[in-house]
Amino acid sequence: MAPGFLDRSRSVAPPGWSRWLVPPAALSVHLSIGQAYAWSVFKPALESSLGLSGTASALPFQLGIVMLGLSAAFGGTLVERNGPRWAMAVSLLCFSSGFLLAALGAATGQYWLVVFGYGFVGGIGLGIGYISPVSTLIKWFPDRPGMATGIAIMGFGGGALIASPWSAQMLESFGDGKDGLAAAFLVHGLVYAAFMALGVLLVRVPAAGWQPPGDRKPQEQQSQKPLVTTAHVSARSAVRTPQFWCLWVVLCMNVTAGIGILEKAAPMIGDFFADTSTPVSASAAAGFVALLSLANMGGRFLWSSTSDVIGRKNMYRCYLGVGALMYLGIVLLGDSSKPLFIGCALVIISFYGGGFATVPAYLKDLFGTYEVGAIHGRLLTAWSTAGVLGPLIVNWVADSQEAAGRSGPGLYGLALSIMIGLLAVGFVANELIRPVDPKHHVPEPAAGAAAESAGRQGGDEGAEREEATGR
Repeated sequence: MAPGFLDRSRSVAPPGWSRWLVPPAALSVHLSIGQAYAWSVFKPALESSLGLSGTASALPFQLGIVMLGLSAAFGGTLVERNGPRWAMAVSLLCFSSGFLLAALGAATGQYWLVVFGYGFVGGIGLGIGYISPVSTLIKWFPDRPGMATGIAIMGFGGGALIASPWSAQMLESFGDGKDGLAAAFLVHGLVYAAFMALGVLLVRVPAAGWQPPGDRKPQEQQSQKPLVTTAHVSARSAVRTPQFWCLWVVLCMNVTAGIGILEKAAPMIGDFFADTSTPVSASAAAGFVALLSLANMGGRFLWSSTSDVIGRKNMYRCYLGVGALMYLGIVLLGDSSKPLFIGCALVIISFYGGGFATVPAYLKDLFGTYEVGAIHGRLLTAWSTAGVLGPLIVNWVADSQEAAGRSGPGLYGLALSIMIGLLAVGFVANELIRPVDPKHHVPEPAAGAAAESAGRQGGDEGAEREEATGR
């Protein structure tokens, strides 16, 4: 039986295919699912129309991030086996369906349906969509893995740059009651489905034996750098190494420290300057969310590309060490100057985004390209953990401080101090990372045979099509 349109063999690139067409395909998916970072725009409307606390209104976002990590971990091997086109199609179906279910929940006042739709079903779309292009991009750009993953993953960080003002405008037009929320969720689901379909149609995987242009092989170019291996490690073996778990801690701490600000960005800046002569309006707070999204997006490309030059370990030293200093600046001086508060927050979020974009290349350096997509999926369970910890710490501390009669910056001082401690833990874990023991390496013939098998599926299919058409 002929393979279907979503089959991996149907997406093998023909000779002469430009690898620069693959990042736009990844961007179409990541810009869509990156809407998750604009969830804080919906929080005030949810809280007022459904009578929720700040902690409760964060639940769809938290569950979405949990499901992102879990679906990436359990679906990583399927993505490697079935290819990016299949994965992007699954992501489209789940993410858009999640919005439609959330719309139904908002219209009927059933908050559990909003949580189930956006958090559970949509979260699966987040996870599968997030990892869908990573392994493919690393295979297309083995000479510049940090830059390649940064181009695509910056779309996830930049999704809120589009979604934040767009969502705010819809709530202003439709209203912030139940019906307005339902209409906004419905429009999101339909528009994102159409946009993500572009990625499904455009994405390709390289043919077996394909090499990027240049005189030297990527392995030869990279092998002289510390922590970079030319060997391969399977996903099953990778999770048994201390390097994997050190990097898990690094990612978890970096994400926890950043995601708390992102989830509560709009109300946080309002609280910091509520008692000043120039309070922050709702529209200005939404603009702050969009500005953070720009930093998140830019940091994913800028810092991951920089890691190709200075190395992944040095880059994470910056993320964790300098990030802790930025948090300290907000704790001590954040309410004295809006430019200072905004500047520190932008640096923190740029490091947060850069950490996501750099980690696939870090994995490639440590474990090779053999099953890097599946390994990346398993590592994203750190994101699931952080997706609960970050918002829980910030919202729970803020709610408890408010109950104690505090207001303004006092709502967040303890939470931000906790973030500094978490970044310090991540810094230590990064320092402990060493090259993987050779006992975990997959024999080269086995890794090569797997790659050749995937390539032959596409090559045989292409030969059959040529024979059928007489070319």
